[in-house]
Amino acid sequence: MSLMWKAISLVNATLKLKMFSPMTITELAEQTAHIAHSYQVTPDVYYSFQRCSNDYNPLHTDTAYAKRKGFDSPVMYGNILNAFLSHFVGMLLPTREVMILSQTILFQNPIFLNDEIMLETSIDKFSPTVNFIDYKYKFKKNVGDGKSILIANGHIQIKLLG
Repeated sequence: MSLMWKAISLVNATLKLKMFSPMTITELAEQTAHIAHSYQVTPDVYYSFQRCSNDYNPLHTDTAYAKRKGFDSPVMYGNILNAFLSHFVGMLLPTREVMILSQTILFQNPIFLNDEIMLETSIDKFSPTVNFIDYKYKFKKNVGDGKSILIANGHIQIKLLG
């Protein structure tokens, strides 16, 4: 094995160890006070969600129908954002020892194919006694000139597994 592959293997092993090492809820809160991550609603995301949900509502699939309803193109499934929230909890938090207890989402503006959106999270409530963190979050879309619009917002409460 080359020196480079040994170094890569060591880094990967260290990351895996960190991801699965025990962590207190306080440590998790300290490390995740603010997180931002960009997502894009690609054709693969769109079609994968469509197949998974078996939702073929014309608002999401038919351009002519969407135009008759006042949109330039089909509106993407709002619940794609829930999949992005699942990614946030399952992959962006620095431990895999978590589960979602509850989540809310309020849709403010539609998203469209190929939109890039930003997830911004911060801790709203935290209880080391009950072992949970409640993150408030926003999905925003850049609309140019340094401005953005709110796509959706809500809360997601997670529990650290014992």
